[in-house]
Amino acid sequence: MRTTQLSCLLLLLLVYACDRPADMAEEENEIETYTIEQFMNTEQIGGSAFSPDESKVMYSSKKTGIYNAYEIPVNGGEATQLTDSDSESVFAYSYFPEDERILFSSDKGGNEINHLFVKNLNGEITDLTPDSTAKAQFMGWASDNQSLYYASNSRNPQAFDVYELSIDQIDDVENSVAAYQPKMLFENDGRFYPGPISEDRKYMALTESITRQKVNMYLQNLETGETTMLNDGEDEVAYSPQYFSKDGSKLFFLSDKDSEFTYLSSYDLGSGEITKVEEAPWDIMYAYLSENGKYRVVGINNDARTEIKVYDETSGEQVSLPEMPDAEITSVNISDSEKLMAFYVNSSTSPNNLYVYNFETGEYTQLTDTMNPEIDEADLVEGEVVRYTSFDGMEIPAILYKPKVIAEGEKAPAMLWIHGGPGGQSRLGYSALIQYLVNHGYAIFAVNNRGSSGYGKTFFSADDQRHGQDDLQDVVEGKAYLTSLDMIDSTKIGIMGGSYGGYMTLAALAFEPEVFDVGVDIFGVSNWLRTLKSIPPWWGAARESLYNEMGNPETDSAMLYNKSPLFFADQITKPLLVLQGANDPRVLKVESDEIVEKVEANDVPVEYVIFEDEGHGFLKKDNQIEGYQAILEFLNQYLKEEEPVEASL
Repeated sequence: MRTTQLSCLLLLLLVYACDRPADMAEEENEIETYTIEQFMNTEQIGGSAFSPDESKVMYSSKKTGIYNAYEIPVNGGEATQLTDSDSESVFAYSYFPEDERILFSSDKGGNEINHLFVKNLNGEITDLTPDSTAKAQFMGWASDNQSLYYASNSRNPQAFDVYELSIDQIDDVENSVAAYQPKMLFENDGRFYPGPISEDRKYMALTESITRQKVNMYLQNLETGETTMLNDGEDEVAYSPQYFSKDGSKLFFLSDKDSEFTYLSSYDLGSGEITKVEEAPWDIMYAYLSENGKYRVVGINNDARTEIKVYDETSGEQVSLPEMPDAEITSVNISDSEKLMAFYVNSSTSPNNLYVYNFETGEYTQLTDTMNPEIDEADLVEGEVVRYTSFDGMEIPAILYKPKVIAEGEKAPAMLWIHGGPGGQSRLGYSALIQYLVNHGYAIFAVNNRGSSGYGKTFFSADDQRHGQDDLQDVVEGKAYLTSLDMIDSTKIGIMGGSYGGYMTLAALAFEPEVFDVGVDIFGVSNWLRTLKSIPPWWGAARESLYNEMGNPETDSAMLYNKSPLFFADQITKPLLVLQGANDPRVLKVESDEIVEKVEANDVPVEYVIFEDEGHGFLKKDNQIEGYQAILEFLNQYLKEEEPVEASL
């Protein structure tokens, strides 16, 4: 299956620095503060796909305020906008294999019911998956370039079946010749998530989630319909199929069998022999082959950083990649000819930029410059990975951002940032919100409490069925760590986060009401009983795994009640800001409505910002500007205790 996946100048500067007056030097060392509009005018981009002739790369950009598809020449130049949506975000997947039609995905207002669309050469757009109630996911192009694979829950809302749709059928739809019937390759009984498909269309890999620590792996024979489990099903091991060998004889997969971290192995479909291929002292996150199998790409989660390795499969040697000091390479995509590689580079102080590397010449070209030119990167702050000891001796990793605008001898207010999930991870990379708050004088402490991914399976499972308890104490100890730092004002420390991090914010305010001074809840769970009963239907295959981790609302109702902040909201005494998307299918708006109502009844300051056209996460730039500015103004008023000022225009 094919997937989409200066020395003279320096001398002059030194001479200038020596000649200029001391007061000028001090003035130039001052850190400029920036508005949220300036931060959000940094272009957000992602994804990459080569055109059939490999002369251009397509990507998604929020340049217009909402994501649209763009293309740019591989040798550099001006980008061309390919879609012009002004209401729904467009996420570009791929050009067609043999022409420049484009395939993309979009939903409605953040409801996550994504459809697949094709933009014709004449500019017209066709919905390939028109069922308004069904979610579709692109799975790649067939090896002969004549059809594509996708998964859809149209037949059963709780199960993703797998379909093949030929380009001839797409042509019929575009020309309104006739209704089409895509070929169903796999009818899912609801237990499985579909994985990679072999190049000969004979096999597909499947996974079955029992718990987070136990994920079974299967081989589906697409010709006979036979389903075969590839592991013994007894061990607490998480399997993740990655790709088939080009000849279809082996399945390559990740697992953590007999290891704290996931590593890459191969399964011989003929003999059943398993061979370890690559391991690291961290989790291998993914692995895949280039189109003709020349290169293997491996991504490693190296202490909250992405480490990319590319191997020549013939020699087994690692390929040298461009050196990017103080930044990391991510999202590698190798062209079909295997001559070019698109990739992204970013850091804490630098947003995503798209590059193309030529394997034959060793040269690379930066295609985008996304940082707002009004912002001096020297004013921004690099994240620093630190560790502290929690209540039971467990070591907790975190990322600390120290504001540069705090003068020597002054102390900074601080906010703990709690990631989503559960099971997510705060990582080193550019965040406009974090840089905005740090630029305005707040230290940010991004805690990777127990239950976070990336630090081994023991750490990952350490909060199972103890959410809002042990992980919350990790956060409380994080505050204690901050207070030990001379630069932090221990009387002005708050907590914030999104999704599960929003829940942790509410839990901290409700269950540890004297620890934090303010809270910012971004679409967080307040009532686990309701949330676990109302999870989106397309999560059906993972429902039991989620229940095993969090608790079952039917059998563990007392436990879930006792960890739900909504039922203990009378204990919340500190100011609270809540942000919520009205169309959120994961954390329903009622979760925020009710916690706001309950806290208001305590005569506690509460502010509530609702975005009617957003879901679980805010994608539109105008909404991000409004929401992020509301956060800063709230913190200035209730943490810094400054007088409120009028919002900027």
